[in-house]
Amino acid sequence: MLFLPTYFAPISQYVAIFKNKEIVFEVEDNFQKQTYRNRCNIYGANGKLTLNIPIIHNGKQKTKDVKIDNSSLWQKQHLKSLESAYYSSPFFEFYMDDLFPLYEQKSAFLLDFNLKCHEFIMNALQSEITYSKTDIYEVSPKIKDCRNLAIAKHEKNYNLNSYFQVFNDKHGFMPNLSVLDLLFMEGTNSEIYLKNQKIIF
Repeated sequence: MLFLPTYFAPISQYVAIFKNKEIVFEVEDNFQKQTYRNRCNIYGANGKLTLNIPIIHNGKQKTKDVKIDNSSLWQKQHLKSLESAYYSSPFFEFYMDDLFPLYEQKSAFLLDFNLKCHEFIMNALQSEITYSKTDIYEVSPKIKDCRNLAIAKHEKNYNLNSYFQVFNDKHGFMPNLSVLDLLFMEGTNSEIYLKNQKIIF
């Protein structure tokens, strides 16, 4: 399956990933707005909260060439938001020692940071699923194309099973948030959850 490397991707993308032994990340595409390349959604005290990574806009450019705008304090802000949202979750403290370095070390390129985020999730779930990267861009690739899972605009309802969330009593269940939401609530059981979802891609 072919995926776009994103910023702590939505749960639906990891449902698809866990159907494979190895995956391919698209790195030769052109950067587009309104995608999860540089944003993710978490569950805050006031409901859904979108975390955006600021980028340096330089006209039309490939995603792999997109640089992060590290002149802002986005890492500190995102980490503060994650702590506020999930510190009382069952597994945040269990993973925070591995998570915090991602926000303490600056990455120049968005692609590099997104791949680190993916590797963090794979390590957290002790997964042996490997990935490779594309060499050329193909409009109609020969393998199953799941690049659309990274599109934030007009997102499809994937009918995901519910699980307990920190602010359930305030806003109810919010499906298909960042995979971090699932990880902090379910821990290593997240893999079982992902594999049990009946989604056709």
